[in-house]
Amino acid sequence: MAKNNWSKFLFLLMLSFVLILAACSGNEGTSTEGNTSTEEGGGKEADEGTKLENGGMYSIEDFNNVKTNNGEAIEGGNITFGLVSDTVFEGTLNWNFYSGDPDAQILNWFDEGLLTWDENYVYTNDGAATYEVSEDGRTFTFKIGDNVNWHDGKPVTAEDWQFAHEVIGHPDYDGPRYNSDFTNIEGMEDYHSGKADTISGIEVIDEKTLSITYIESTPSLLTGSIWSYPLAKHIFGEMAVADISSSPEVREKPIGFGPFKVESIVPGESVTLVKNEDYWRGEPKLDGVTVKVISSSTVVQELKTGGVDLISDFPVDQFPDNAEMSNVEYLGAVDRAYTYIGFKLGTWDAENNRVSPNPDAKMGDVALRQAMWHAVDNKTVGERFYNGLRWNATTLIPPSHPEFHDENNKGREFDPEAAKKLLDDAGYEDTDGDGFRETPEGEPLEINFISMTGGDIAEPLARYYVQAWETIGLKVNLEMLEFNTFYDRVGNGGKDDPKVDVYQAAWGVGIDVDPSGLYGADALYNFARWENEENERLLKEGRSEKAFDLAYRQEIYNEWQQLMVDEVPVFPTLYRATLSPVNNRVLNFAIGDGTGVYLNELAVSEESPIKAE
Repeated sequence: MAKNNWSKFLFLLMLSFVLILAACSGNEGTSTEGNTSTEEGGGKEADEGTKLENGGMYSIEDFNNVKTNNGEAIEGGNITFGLVSDTVFEGTLNWNFYSGDPDAQILNWFDEGLLTWDENYVYTNDGAATYEVSEDGRTFTFKIGDNVNWHDGKPVTAEDWQFAHEVIGHPDYDGPRYNSDFTNIEGMEDYHSGKADTISGIEVIDEKTLSITYIESTPSLLTGSIWSYPLAKHIFGEMAVADISSSPEVREKPIGFGPFKVESIVPGESVTLVKNEDYWRGEPKLDGVTVKVISSSTVVQELKTGGVDLISDFPVDQFPDNAEMSNVEYLGAVDRAYTYIGFKLGTWDAENNRVSPNPDAKMGDVALRQAMWHAVDNKTVGERFYNGLRWNATTLIPPSHPEFHDENNKGREFDPEAAKKLLDDAGYEDTDGDGFRETPEGEPLEINFISMTGGDIAEPLARYYVQAWETIGLKVNLEMLEFNTFYDRVGNGGKDDPKVDVYQAAWGVGIDVDPSGLYGADALYNFARWENEENERLLKEGRSEKAFDLAYRQEIYNEWQQLMVDEVPVFPTLYRATLSPVNNRVLNFAIGDGTGVYLNELAVSEESPIKAE
C-alpha cells in the first residue's frame, strides 16, 4: 500500500474510533431495549418508506413480511438469490451435517423437513408428513405423503427418516446434531454406546409410516425438537458414517425433495438449481434459481443493477443510505437470532460427547465476565451502528419468542463503574502502573478476543468492545477471522483453540424455545464449554412433562434467563431485525414463520430484473 494511502487508512480508522467512543459515551437517544419498536414513536412519513422522524431511527414494525405483488406472473423465468457473505460457503449441503448459515441458505432452496409449523412454532399436519400422538404424549406416528419423492424419483420413505436418526446417533457421526433431542428417544443411548444394533424406540411400520417413542413427553416435541430431516438411504446406506459429510453426494451432487434441485455447483461461489417438476406441493412456477455469493460491499450495487433479485439478510447498517432504492421492496421481520460475546471455559470431550470444564480457565472468574458485560453499551451500539434495526439484547431468549422472552429482565446494564468495582473486589488490580490490571495472583492478564470479518462495521464494532474493556483496565488482543476459520477455532469441529479466550458470534435459534442445543453440557454448539448443575436442572425442567403448563414453563425459562445473567458464560449483545430487499418483478415471496407462502409459488412478472432508476 502506498504511503499516502496508508496514512489515509490510518486517519479513517482513527476517525471511526473517535466517532465510536463519542457515540458510546452518553445515554441520549431513544431506547429500544427488550422490544422491537422505539418508545417515542414518531410515525412513518408518507412517501418516505420506513424513514422515521425520530432521529433517523427505524422500527421493524414499519415493515411488512409478505411481498406486494405488482403485475401478473409470466410463465417460467429464473431468479438470482444473493447469499451475502464475505467468505466462501463451506458446502456441507445436507441438513443432517451442515453447521453454518451460508450452507443453510442454500439448503432451503432444494431440501426441507417433513414437518411444517405455524406462526406459533407448533407443528401442523400441513407438511410433507402428518402425525398423531399417543395418549401419554410419548409416541408419535408419522405418515409421509405418497407424493413425496427424492429428486432422483425414489420415494422418501420411513426407512430414510429412521436412517437419519441412526446416522446422527452413530459413534462415528461428525456433525453437530446429537444432543438431548436424540437422547430422549427410547434406546438411543444404548445404540450410541454400541450396546444395541438398533434404536428400540424407532419402528418402521410400512414404507411411508414411522413411529418414534420418546422417553419423556415434553412440549418441545410439538415445537421443534423432533428431527424431521430424512437421509436418503439408497444413496448413503452403504457408506461409512464417518465418510458421509465429506462425500461427493453431500459436497458436489446433493439431493433433497424440495422445490428445486441442484444442477451444478461452483464450490464456495454459486449453485445453479432447476425446478423439481415432481415437488409434492406442486410444480414450481419458476424454471430455476441461481444462488451466488456476494460480498457485503457489493450488495447494494448488485441489487440496483438487477444482479440479484433478492437476498434474505441485507446488512442493516447499509439500509439508511438505500431505503429509497426504487427497484426493490424491503421486507422485514424480527429475526430468530442474536449476537453475543462468549467466554471459553473448557474444551469438548469428543469421547463422551460433552463439555469438559477447565477449572483454571482464564475467563473462569464470574466477576471478570460480569464486568466485561457491564463495560459495553449495546443500546448505543444498536442505535449508532444499526439505526435501531438491531437493539440492546438482555437475555438469551430473544423477542422472536415473545411468550418466553423475559422483557422484565434487563440483563446487565451499561455501567463501567460497576464493572470496575467488580474487578476491584475480585482482586484484579494494576500492580505495575501500565494501565492494565493483573490477575488476583499478580500475573499479567492478556485476553485474546476473536471476531468475524464481514462488512464495514465488523472490525470497528469489535474494536469498540476492545476499547470498552480497556476503559475498565483490561488488556484485550483482537484478531479478525473469516467465517469458516473463526468457527474452526471456536470449536465447531470439537477442537477448541486454547489461544482463544473470548469470541463474538451470533446464533440463529430454532423454532423451539428450548436452549439445550446451545447451552446444554452435551451440546457441541456450547462453544463456551460451560457446565453448571443448575443450568442442567432448568433445561431439563423446561422440556419436562410439567412444562406443558405454559405458566410453569415460562417460570422455568425466566429462572434460566436470570441464571445466565448471573453466571455469564456468554452474554447477548444485540437482537436483530432481518431485512430482505426483493426486486419489484418478484411475486409470491415472504419471510418469517407461518406465512403460508412457499418457494414453489415464487414467480416473476418480467423476464429480466428491474433496475434502479
